[in-house]
Amino acid sequence: MGTLPEPFAGWFAARGWRPRPHQLALLDAAREGQSALLIAPTGGGKTLAGFLPSLIALHERPADTLHTLYVSPLKALAVDIARNLTIPSEEMGLGLRIETRTGDTPQNRRARQRETPPQILLTTPESLEVLLASADAHTLFAGLGRVVVDEIHALAGTKRGDQLALGLARLSRLAPAARRVGLSATVAHRAPLLAYLSAEGRADSGDVRLVEAPPGAPPELDLQLPEGHLPWGGHMGLASMPEVYRRIAGARTTIVFVNTRAQAELCFQALWRLNEDALPIAMHHGSLEIAQRRKVEAAMAAGKLRAVVATASLDLGIDWGAVDQVIQVGAPKGVARLLQRVGRANHRMDEPSRAVLVPANRFEVIECAAAIQAVAHHELDGDPPRPGGLDVLAQHLLAMACHAPFHPDAMYDEVRRAAPYADLSRRDFDDVLRFAEDGGYALRSYERYRKLFRDSEGMMHIRDARAARQARMNLGTIVDSPMIKVRLRGGPVLGEVEEWFVSTLNPGDNFLFGGQALRFEALDAVTCVVGRGDDAGMRVPTYAGSRLPLSTGLSERVRAIIQDPKAWRALPAPVGEWLRLQRRQSALPEKDGLLVETFPRDGRWFLVAYCFEGRLAHQTLGMLVTRRMERDGLGPLGYLATDYVLAAWSAFEPTDVAHLFEEDLLGEELEEWIAESSMLRRTFRNIATIAGLIEKNHPGQGGSGQKSGRQMTVNSDLIYDVLRRHEPDHILLRATRAEAAGGLTDVRRIAALLARARGRLRHRRLDRVSPLAVPALIEEGRTWVAGGAEDALLAEAAAMIDEVTDGEERFSETLAEVTEGVRINPGVVDRPRRRPRRDRTSRPVPRGLAARRPA
Repeated sequence: MGTLPEPFAGWFAARGWRPRPHQLALLDAAREGQSALLIAPTGGGKTLAGFLPSLIALHERPADTLHTLYVSPLKALAVDIARNLTIPSEEMGLGLRIETRTGDTPQNRRARQRETPPQILLTTPESLEVLLASADAHTLFAGLGRVVVDEIHALAGTKRGDQLALGLARLSRLAPAARRVGLSATVAHRAPLLAYLSAEGRADSGDVRLVEAPPGAPPELDLQLPEGHLPWGGHMGLASMPEVYRRIAGARTTIVFVNTRAQAELCFQALWRLNEDALPIAMHHGSLEIAQRRKVEAAMAAGKLRAVVATASLDLGIDWGAVDQVIQVGAPKGVARLLQRVGRANHRMDEPSRAVLVPANRFEVIECAAAIQAVAHHELDGDPPRPGGLDVLAQHLLAMACHAPFHPDAMYDEVRRAAPYADLSRRDFDDVLRFAEDGGYALRSYERYRKLFRDSEGMMHIRDARAARQARMNLGTIVDSPMIKVRLRGGPVLGEVEEWFVSTLNPGDNFLFGGQALRFEALDAVTCVVGRGDDAGMRVPTYAGSRLPLSTGLSERVRAIIQDPKAWRALPAPVGEWLRLQRRQSALPEKDGLLVETFPRDGRWFLVAYCFEGRLAHQTLGMLVTRRMERDGLGPLGYLATDYVLAAWSAFEPTDVAHLFEEDLLGEELEEWIAESSMLRRTFRNIATIAGLIEKNHPGQGGSGQKSGRQMTVNSDLIYDVLRRHEPDHILLRATRAEAAGGLTDVRRIAALLARARGRLRHRRLDRVSPLAVPALIEEGRTWVAGGAEDALLAEAAAMIDEVTDGEERFSETLAEVTEGVRINPGVVDRPRRRPRRDRTSRPVPRGLAARRPA
């Protein structure tokens, strides 16, 4: 194994460091012209390992062109790496220009970077695609020698990862000598990542070296429960904020990770109210204004904060060595995600990272215990990457035509060298290209959809400069719900909230955002104008798709713990007693079966199935089960999905419960529901937006050039209806059906559940609610609460808990848990004042499913 040349060896020695074997292994791979995948624990110097070959090459052979491209999933990560990489460059006198290029980079700096590129450019998949679509991309990347993909596991298998893989395939054509390096601390599936980095798109191509560092010190994980009563329901974790605050006060620097932006707002507000010592505590999530996020990141890097409450916007790779504690509020939902977040503490390979898990309710206690067990057994979860999205391919073809004409045969060969598209059929490629050319058979008569044309030699060209501008303005695969900027009247922009949330506000309504109480005043074009508000009826914005899915591995461990009374010894006493009550009054969910309970309550019949397959799978399953209940004449009235259970309620008693969960549920019922549901329309809208059929940004429009969500929905619905009627096999409809049946509905996990239940479904007919069913019914009650119904909700929840515990738990002990997630102090309510709030995880029965008595 090689050694470091000067001045690098001296720089390491001056710090008392010695290069680690995996850092030298990457240097050897670079010298031998190989690409590499480095898997090393957090704090093991992955980033420095990835850049050492570039720094040494630029020192030995100085260049004034772009030499190394670094791609990260997060803008914040690119900025942080640029800051940390500049230090050794300056200290060794390398004289390198190291810059970032993201969506936040000012236009004048972008133009300068293209004219005079830095030697090292740090960017994101979206910004790379913009650069590749430029007319001078071949000049910019001609001298490229190295591409470093950080946190590669977070990109592979996503649409952003598909976009980057296509970009890497294009870079191989523009710069054949460039080699790739992937960096990751958590890898559940190695072969797909080797394929991702291969210039051939295959894991067995032999052009990627696998470098694995020894595991670091195992993390130290603890549980933190609230003093007093342990909540039965709720998922915000607010009951534990006093304990969280005490831990913050006792540490130097803490990152408090939460799972959603709404949870970040509520937890930050709760901590701030407890902050009698005026500790510097900040908040960081993706909807805050960029200037505010950068301010928080800089303060953390400088050691000026005691704590930051953050979502996934900070859970990848940020190198803040001063962080000595991570607190995860709410169950982690995945082992790999937990390890990624835990690794932010200490950030040193040879010292254990310390983290505290703060479950919000009793089910989450079990999930946290399962996660701690999985970490101890070195288990990682995560699904292998799926095939590349055809909508992403359509966008990429348009982008490449913006750069230069291409021949379909050559482009097909290039695309198949991207791992997600290695098995792409020629038929699918041709259909995607035809769509990019003129929209396809049903749309080709419309001039606006004609974006490419073929010359006499079969080369594909962008139709005109306007089509090129349109394509470049709409590059990217992140299709959020339409966002509205929040601006303080007479002051700055504070960030963004989703358009649907603003549509529910009336002038004078208060809401919590950015840690401030704001009062809605008016909607001015695409800006929500606000003033300073107060706590009266304050709401908290929530965001579509922000809930993290429960991983399959954790689901299996949760079921195993519940089934095994011996495992309860490691659980807190209230949770063990809760499970014992369940065993005594009903039955325990089995690891390899399905427990379904039915019981009457308040004139309705409840069905609770303990599936443990995650909220997404349960949402789909709930719709399918209620459709079958309707066919059986049971009069279904609604259903609710949590990560752990599916609860449905009906007018009549479900008797043949096994019939409701037969495997043929995924046949006709699924097809009918997918065809009828609005989900297909929403999925089509997202796919059409990525593919370029629906432009979110349009050249020549006034203002920002961004269409409203309502405009985009109307346009996509009209096109969707046209295609279904006249071209049902259109490539975008095929992509829509595949995505709906796969990722969005989690059909794979439902199929596994129904197979598990075959012959092993246990039906318990009860005369009252069971202990494990109480959390779901508390959720159900809160979902439909409106106006002044809180007292009734509290009384109802207290009555349920009194039933299952035979009065052993007093109402005063349940008050905090029932209001958790609804209010954070008197007068602060997470719901509208003027209209009912429907939780996005709850669904009424589809239109047309009315209650009727069985024949």
